[in-house]
Amino acid sequence: MNLPPAIKLIAINQLRPGMYVQDVNCSWMDHPFVSNHFLIKDAGRVNEIRALGVRELYIDTARGIDVEGAGKSVDDMRHDVDARMVEIAQEIQAEPVRVDLKQEFERARVLHSEANRIVRGLIQDVRLGKQVELEQIEPVVENMIDSVFRNQDALLPLIRLKDHDNYTFQHSVSVSALLVSFARGLKMDRAIIKEIAIGGLLHDVGKARVPDDILNKPAKLTEAEFAKMKSHVVQSILILQNTPGISQIALDVAGQHHERFDGTGYPNKLKGEQISLYGRMGAIVDVYDAITSDRVYHKGMAPTAALGRLMEWSKYHFDPELVRAYIKCVGIYPTGSLVRLESGRLGVVLEQHEDKMMKPRVRVFFHAENQRYLPPEVIDLAWSGCKDKISGHEDFEAWNIDPKRWIGAT
Repeated sequence: MNLPPAIKLIAINQLRPGMYVQDVNCSWMDHPFVSNHFLIKDAGRVNEIRALGVRELYIDTARGIDVEGAGKSVDDMRHDVDARMVEIAQEIQAEPVRVDLKQEFERARVLHSEANRIVRGLIQDVRLGKQVELEQIEPVVENMIDSVFRNQDALLPLIRLKDHDNYTFQHSVSVSALLVSFARGLKMDRAIIKEIAIGGLLHDVGKARVPDDILNKPAKLTEAEFAKMKSHVVQSILILQNTPGISQIALDVAGQHHERFDGTGYPNKLKGEQISLYGRMGAIVDVYDAITSDRVYHKGMAPTAALGRLMEWSKYHFDPELVRAYIKCVGIYPTGSLVRLESGRLGVVLEQHEDKMMKPRVRVFFHAENQRYLPPEVIDLAWSGCKDKISGHEDFEAWNIDPKRWIGAT
């Protein structure tokens, strides 16, 4: 988070009318506001935010009144998150044998397109009142698992390439693929991974019963609209309970991905281990993919920044140990991320080294200081002779770089 000194982190009980909220400090899916920042005009808005389960949030003291006493330092918060990320990166893991990235990439591209097509058709069928048929999705789930097991760096960057109009079903494919990677990292049996992946693919099927003008509304949702939007979880449960062959694992993913570890989620306000392992995994992945995706009313953040927010939110909303495990699975700088090297060059992360998480393979193609494109060059930062290293993550839009040109390129 690149926040100026006027930004302070405060507890919800310190929020007062006249303060300017800079960041509600939760996923945009968990609040009805069109923006994360706004002036608190009255006590009603304070109560509205508190009712969402927000425990801490950021205020901008340059645009509203200050907090009584000292607010928490943003620099301290950033330092704490960065230190925890470095600590995770130093937890050595054995790197699995992988199929060559170029060899896997073309299969992954075809698979990604097929998965999006199938889920789009499935959601359209549900809107017409048809029943979900697992036979339609099981082959693509099996293929997705095979691809991630061969080399997850082929499929996972592709899931970042979404468009506004098709977000709902593209998000479902992304969540499923990320859950496969997550479950694999937790060394779960393949049979369980399959059921988790099915749950991910179907986790938002209930949105077929929510009007598009609510799902895509580019303005603050009314109380009734927000309730209708949240009802998609119960609708998913009802649809899947009537799906022959659905497993409890898949139901847990779909039915619990909006539950929160501190009991502030929905639909049942489950808390801690009342939420199944699969529901806790689904919650983490669902939010990660959502906050890294562009919407009509929401600009996606860089993956590394999103992981930092998950780490911060694990204080209340997510299982802290599972968040750490998830970061290990996708990497500190996830594949497809734009990073800056100490040399001033920008590049996209191509492939992870699970035993050297801060040193992935990167394709560099732009020089930040000289503001010019470079001949593309692949650099393995883990190579003993490499003198360069990552200094931080960047945003494609900030540099007017088209991510579709570079993400997934091998």
